[in-house]
Amino acid sequence: MDYTDLYIDGEWRKGAERFDVINPATEEVLASVASADIADADAALDAAERAMADWAARKPRERSEVLRRAWELMTERLDHFAHLITLENGKAGADAKGEATYAAEFFRWFAEEAVRADGMITHAPASGARIVVQHKPAGLAVLVTPWNYPAAMGTRKIAPALAAGCGVIIKPASETPLTMLALMPLLEEAGVPKGLVNVLPSKKTGALVDHMLHDPRVRVVSFTGSTGVGRKLLKSAADQVLKPAMELGGNAPVLVLKDADMDTAIEGTMLAKMRNLGEACTAANRIYVHEDLAEAFTAKLSQRMSALKVGDGTDPSVDVGPLVNADTRDKVAEFVSDALAKGAKLECGGTVSNGPGYFYPPTVISNVPETADCVQDEIFGPVAAIQTFADEEDAIRRANNTEYGLVAYVFSDDFKRAMQVCEKLDYGMVGLNRGLVSDPAAPFGGTKQSGLGREGGHEGMLEFMETQYISAEW
Repeated sequence: MDYTDLYIDGEWRKGAERFDVINPATEEVLASVASADIADADAALDAAERAMADWAARKPRERSEVLRRAWELMTERLDHFAHLITLENGKAGADAKGEATYAAEFFRWFAEEAVRADGMITHAPASGARIVVQHKPAGLAVLVTPWNYPAAMGTRKIAPALAAGCGVIIKPASETPLTMLALMPLLEEAGVPKGLVNVLPSKKTGALVDHMLHDPRVRVVSFTGSTGVGRKLLKSAADQVLKPAMELGGNAPVLVLKDADMDTAIEGTMLAKMRNLGEACTAANRIYVHEDLAEAFTAKLSQRMSALKVGDGTDPSVDVGPLVNADTRDKVAEFVSDALAKGAKLECGGTVSNGPGYFYPPTVISNVPETADCVQDEIFGPVAAIQTFADEEDAIRRANNTEYGLVAYVFSDDFKRAMQVCEKLDYGMVGLNRGLVSDPAAPFGGTKQSGLGREGGHEGMLEFMETQYISAEW
């Protein structure tokens, strides 16, 4: 069965309109998907409200076992989900398999966290009354997910919401709705009650989400995407004082210090830059290399980037697939052209292919000036922009000189010195001698205009809970 309709109250509904999902490697239509409207949103909210009443009352262990089963089932079907991710998102097979594995792990982690919503009982020092603190499900949650991780950005929100006892309505990105729709039969099989999880693909995202955020039954909004869209959602959320969990844009710096191990720095930078083809808020965006290492670092990174094979991600020999759409590819090309016009040097790549598909080659540009657009904004593509520094404090200042604060990366063989640099960086996460920070067991999130709240870790479940205090005498 092709899962291309709306998923509401455990049933598949056609919807009044449909839209096409495009394969970015071929520019061919993959599927026609139902587009939700306001009436569909109301039906989903009704279903989630009914289902949540029973789900929230279940023992934490019962909720835990359902999530554990979801992890087991998804782990058995990683290849299926990886293939679907590649078809609609474009990423290479190995990268897609990594995402599917990462996505499944959120079910296992929050299966374990579901039984750990610990409260406390203490004596009030002055009155002697008992202070009883407990955590309760916050209410219905609207989850808005992006196209760059069609599976993982959904499970990173669904799993903690279900662990907390909440019902959810998911609005997946219109570029990549198929993976999230395909997850629903798996959740049914795992034991998720009918109506608890609803999926509403739509081409009318703004009106649909705004309507749901003004429904009094909704108490949480969780969004991953651009800072611009996040600001709009926060304004809507303010009308009902919703709990917001926002993972927004990034402009990740990489600091390769003078005492860094070259091989470690190259491996880490490759991972931070090329994971998900650079289409990630965590992707390395500004690479600051100490001037003593810059020549060798640039040569080695260019060699590694040039060796990557570009093509359709369904080919197992391919390292780099297409970008998600033409606009994204064209924006990446404009970033490179702008940097070169302002004095940067092209080390490799930089040429758009003529064939079908939204391909852009792995590219390295050096001597990138601070005035280049790619220094000020997310590249969101396979372009490594290298700058140099002589003074460490200057590098830290430049790294912090952005409205974003999601993640930074530091490479150094002097652990004490590296930790001191990490602590000076105004970022919610720092990768030290590694190019990957994402982990279901860690609190993922940023500072400044990179977001509010945290996903993953114990904190991720608390985003979907309210803390209740009871003052008692006995």
